[in-house]
Amino acid sequence: MHPARTRTPLDGIPSQRGSAASVPEHAYEDPTGFAVAPDASLPALPPAPVRRPWRRLLRLVPTPAGTPFTFGYALVLLATSLFADHADPDIVGDLLRGSSTDVAHLAQTPLLALVGSALWIAGGILSPYAVGFLFVLTALERRIGGWRAAGVFLLGHVTATLATELPVGLSVVTGHLPDSSLHRLDYGISFGLMTSFGALAGLVAPLLRWSALGVLTAVLVQDLLSFTDPLTGWGHLMALVIGVACWPLVRRWSAARTPPGSATTA
Repeated sequence: MHPARTRTPLDGIPSQRGSAASVPEHAYEDPTGFAVAPDASLPALPPAPVRRPWRRLLRLVPTPAGTPFTFGYALVLLATSLFADHADPDIVGDLLRGSSTDVAHLAQTPLLALVGSALWIAGGILSPYAVGFLFVLTALERRIGGWRAAGVFLLGHVTATLATELPVGLSVVTGHLPDSSLHRLDYGISFGLMTSFGALAGLVAPLLRWSALGVLTAVLVQDLLSFTDPLTGWGHLMALVIGVACWPLVRRWSAARTPPGSATTA
């Protein structure tokens, strides 16, 4: 007498060649339930990129490795702003007057005046100039590099300063302005910032470019027409124009830093 044989649902169906152990690694199961090995002739798909939103946010602010010029300059401006807020007002006033880029200081110590005036933020660390500096200089440096971003900033700071102060000196010499016009409090990063903004506008999408330039130009013209500080108002407009004039140069620099095959902005 033979022992009873337990029948399975697959009894009577020809067995498949091979076994589970012979199914290649990485095989997948199709809707019919059969294990299917991938075609070795097809190229393997690259792994899906891992999205990290915090990295995109980090690129908006300066970092020591990514934007050393902006990061280091921001630390200097933070230090001078904290000093101006908490130090003795008389000492702060003397330092600001000594850093002023008026005609008298430019005639006596031009290099010291030009460098010293760029170490302070008019309005303090919470002013619009401070916020604009962080985002504009960071974006510009990431596109064209630290030394070139510093050169654009310095070009606007020096050129706009001389373009506004030299006519004052000539007007005093010719008698059209009093001697007191040679001494005025003029310091800050605004001229360099406006030039950097104008240069950066040439590296972004056209809609953003012309919208940002239009809004900023309207604000600067309104400040100029208010006659609160006409000399600074003209300087801001000239600095912005200098930045726009840098478009061919910054676009060439940006293209040189763009990896082959990457999308570029017209």
